[in-house]
Order: sequence, then C-alpha cells, then structure tokens
Amino acid sequence: MSYYNFGALYDPQIAGDGTVLIDVLDWDNPRIYSHREIDDLANAVARGLLKRGLTRGETIAILSANRAEFLVSFLGIVRAGLVAAPISHKFPRATIEYVFRDAGVKHVMCDAARRALVPGGHAVTDFDEPGAFDALLDRGAFDAVRPATDETALILYTSGSTGTPKGVPLSHQGQLWATRTRMKRGGPFNAQRLLVAAPLCHMNGLCTTLFVLAAGASEVLMPEFDARRYLEAIERFRCTWLTGVPPMFAMCLRERDLMQKIDRSSVRTVRMGSAPISQKLWRAVEAAFPNAAIMNSYGTTEAGPVVCGPRPDRKLPPTSIGWPFEDVDLKLIDGNGREAEEGVLWQRTPANMKGYLNLPQKTREVLTEDGWYISGDVFRRDESGAYFFVGRTDDMFVCGGENVFPSEVEHLLEQHPEIAQACVVPAPDEIKGEKPFAFVVLKPGSRLTEDEIRRYALEHGPAYQHPRQVCLVDALPLAGPNKVDRNGLKQRAAELWQETAT
Repeated sequence: MSYYNFGALYDPQIAGDGTVLIDVLDWDNPRIYSHREIDDLANAVARGLLKRGLTRGETIAILSANRAEFLVSFLGIVRAGLVAAPISHKFPRATIEYVFRDAGVKHVMCDAARRALVPGGHAVTDFDEPGAFDALLDRGAFDAVRPATDETALILYTSGSTGTPKGVPLSHQGQLWATRTRMKRGGPFNAQRLLVAAPLCHMNGLCTTLFVLAAGASEVLMPEFDARRYLEAIERFRCTWLTGVPPMFAMCLRERDLMQKIDRSSVRTVRMGSAPISQKLWRAVEAAFPNAAIMNSYGTTEAGPVVCGPRPDRKLPPTSIGWPFEDVDLKLIDGNGREAEEGVLWQRTPANMKGYLNLPQKTREVLTEDGWYISGDVFRRDESGAYFFVGRTDDMFVCGGENVFPSEVEHLLEQHPEIAQACVVPAPDEIKGEKPFAFVVLKPGSRLTEDEIRRYALEHGPAYQHPRQVCLVDALPLAGPNKVDRNGLKQRAAELWQETAT
C-alpha cells in the first residue's frame, strides 16, 4: 500500500469502480457512490478550498451529522494539505465556540441543522443550502500534498465529559500506519459491507470509514444511531460487518420483535469497542449473530485506534481485545509504579500524538519523554498475553477506602437474567466519601424490584461494591460517540441521593 496522504486512500487496483458508500441520510432514497466517485469529489473539494485562498496547514472545521458530504469534505481537506477538525455537534454551544478558537478554524463545512451552532465571523459551506456545496467544488485531477514527517492531518477533540475538551493533532504518518496495520490481519476486504452509525467526528466511526476506503470495501453510513433503523439496514443492505459501541448492541437486542423478524445471516463480523463489554452481552451478541466472529476493539484518540486484535493462530477469549499488533509496545503499571499483570495501560505506537493542542501541561501529564502515552485505562493481561479492559481510573471512585470500578459492578449486575443494562456511578456520601448508585434497564416483562437488585449484588459480590441505591430506567442516555452518558447520570444520581437524604 503506497498511500502517503491520509486523505488520499483510493487505489484503483484494489477498489476500481466498486460501491464504497451507501448514504442513508434519506432512508427512503439512499445515495450510492463508487470508490472512484468519492475520490473525484474529494479532489474537487481540495481544489475548491485552495481556489478560495486557503493555505497549507490552516484548519477547516466539519460540523454535521454523518453523510457523504462529510466524508468527501474530510478527504478533500486533508489531501489539500489543510487540517480537518471534525467537531461533535452534541457539544454545548459554548464548547463549540471554544473549539473553534482553540483550533484556529478558517472555514466551516456544515449541514443546515448545525449551521446555527457555527460562531459568527466564519466562512461557511452549507451542505444543504441550494448550490452552495456544488459551488465549492472545482472538478479535475489533483495530486495530493506530500506531507512532511509528523505533519498534522486532523485534529480530534476529546468528549469533554470531565471538562473542556482537548484537541488531539494526529499526523498523516501515524494514521496511515494504523490503517495499514488494520489491513494486515484478515482480508481480503473488498467483499465486506460495513454498517457504521458511530459519528464521524470521533475516532471510531471516522477511522473505520477510512479503513473501508483503503481496503476496497463498502459501507452503509447512517446519519446517527437508531436501533430499529440499524437492524433494518442489516437486512436491507446485506451488511457483513457490524461496528459500534456495546450500548448500541444492547439497545438493538432489546428490539426483540425486529430481531426475530429480520434476516441476520449475512453478518460475518461484529466488532464492539470504545466501552466495557460484559460476558453477558458478548454471549447475547454471539447468539444473535451465529455466523459472525465477535471482536472487542480498543483504541484511544491520543495513541490511535489500533493497539490489539485477534490472531489467526489463537482463539480470542470472550471480551478480550486480543494481542498487541506489530510495532505496538504495551505495559501495565500498578499503583506502586511497577509493571504488573493488572494496571494502567501505557502504550507506545507509531500513531501516538506529539501532544495536546495548546496544552503543554496536560501533555506532560500523559506523555513521557521516551514516548509512552499513559491511557488512564486499567487492563489485566492473562497467561496467553491477551488484554482485558477493567475500567478507567477517571471512573474509579473510593467507597470507605475501597477502590470501586463501575464496570465491575455493572458486569455483576448484568449477570442477573432479568437485567438488560446497568450503569454505576458514584453518589456523594458524608461517611463513605462516595457510594455506588446504579441505573438499571430491565428486560421486557421483568418485575424485578430495586431492593431485589441490591440484594443480588450483595449476595454475588463484595459488600463495598453493592449499589446503595438503584434507579430503574427505560433506557440509558447516550452522549458523544454513542457511549453511556456517565456524566449526566452522575449528576442525576447526586440529585436523587440528596432527595432521599432530606
């Protein structure tokens, strides 16, 4: 693979005129694009932006739901030597304004629904304004810019759930390494059709889509996740490869009537990631897609989306992210600063960022002088060398002197046959400091009570871990890249805890 620019991934020998994108922004009238058409449109975007006077290294923001124009804009920006900054439209307005200032945005590509979020004073290309996007396009051949070593291709912003989001500049060189590495295990991929509903403003959805381009595969791109539409798309477009975060699949499995009705036989791979996966959900997904290999993926924005994966010579243990890829260094550091079989994952990959944008102190907190990125994610490693996610140090809290990892309590609760999903967050307590508070989604028809859930946790796990209060909900709220909104639930737990204490 001789790609040199992260925005120019078309190889006519691999992809030719095969279908690459089925855009279901309009569900009743999907738009279908070939690999060559996407490449031509990306060239037209690159030429059009440069014709408007934008210069190499300047930042172009994309603020939009998933759609074909989002993808070709990203590709055109990057192949022109400009820097793409996909921004979550779920950020509050004040956060979006901060991101625009921080990234030094010079031009904006957006859809009509998000145009009102664009701060004043910026030139805008609105995908939905009649004639606006076509007016930007300057059709013709274009030689993608050859980037310098470590030249920035894109800036992704962290979710900001614990404060102001941090800009992560990522290089052409590092992201091309990640794409090539993804293509080493498995394949050929040109017969695969992936279903993507994760937002393209996050690493998961974006890098999966760019892998599709490089591998000569095809993709069904949803504007956003909707469980019933997601399931309907599997059958309608004969998708072979499903990607998403665990809560998405948990929500799909709750649509029992549709799960029973649709044809799922085309699915050969289900890849979950970006959040903890319980054994129960893993087994349920296996049962729902019996023809598919189930995988758990892990990656960070700061160190790239590729760390571990399955190996052809070994059976992947359930819920494991697998074994390290070539050129990836990993180590687990315990609370005493020593290497151990369980601890915080330190990673060093060719995709590591060089530092957060405009945040030297934050950079020093997570990047060592010899190139290790300290993830803040706690893992354990088994005797075969496979890695398993335990929890995030950011999520961990202390209850009466004991460390509580919410994912461990969630996995315990989800072992109950009548519990579909659980999310555990800390609630403030004057005596214990913080106590576990659980939000629980029951399976349809269950009459399980909150007291019974607490007793179950006490009987099957350590006493300090059991939720002191349980709140039954119809669904867990999602935020950002379709992960459970822990920050919002933490606020809600504090409110409910206070109500019971008064």
